[in-house]
Amino acid sequence: MTAPLLAVEALHVHYGASHALQGIDLAVPAGGVVALLGRNGAGKSTTLKGIMGIAAPSAGRVLIDGAAVGGMAPARIARRGVGYVPETRGIFPSLSVEEHLTLAARDGGGPLARIYARFPRLAERRRAGGGTLSGGEQQMLAIARALTTGPRILLLDEPTEGLAPLVVAEIEEMLRGLKAEGLAMLLVEQNLAFALAFADRVVVLGKGRVRWTGPAAGFAAADPAQAWLAV
Repeated sequence: MTAPLLAVEALHVHYGASHALQGIDLAVPAGGVVALLGRNGAGKSTTLKGIMGIAAPSAGRVLIDGAAVGGMAPARIARRGVGYVPETRGIFPSLSVEEHLTLAARDGGGPLARIYARFPRLAERRRAGGGTLSGGEQQMLAIARALTTGPRILLLDEPTEGLAPLVVAEIEEMLRGLKAEGLAMLLVEQNLAFALAFADRVVVLGKGRVRWTGPAAGFAAADPAQAWLAV
């Protein structure tokens, strides 16, 4: 049986005395898209940080292509083919769009021309400073920057948060295109319609544990899952 591209096994993360993740299990196959859902504070962002080594796991394993990456620095995990788009976006106000993309670029990410073809708005604003970009433009830049590293899987933390509907539609179309090209994704998202539009599977977290997992197509009828999403 082929190992998944990304596997998380019994992952625990503590923040001091707080037990944020309590044995998370999930898997993302090559080319697959998994939506990670849950209320605020459920552990979604911490799961991504645990995968990237930003939040040090206290137990459990993270595997890329079947090889454990626990204890590695985030930069080494990224070199294994993992792209990370944080919720904060991490845009530097004083750097131009092109400087962001050039500094992050690594062999395998493709030329800037390809990135600009995918993000025409960034091409138009290539000389603009990060601090002058709109929220939607900053989100596009954060995704584009991750793509310049040539990832095989993209971890996205709330990519539509605070964005106008037209921008959300634009990002959805772009992510659909990336999926069609075979890029795997683990997507943390509060916008349920957006997440289910192109996810293959859904994992629902609640209070640091997996409460439901299954195909996205059957999610609407999954009452136990819905209970962990209700406000």
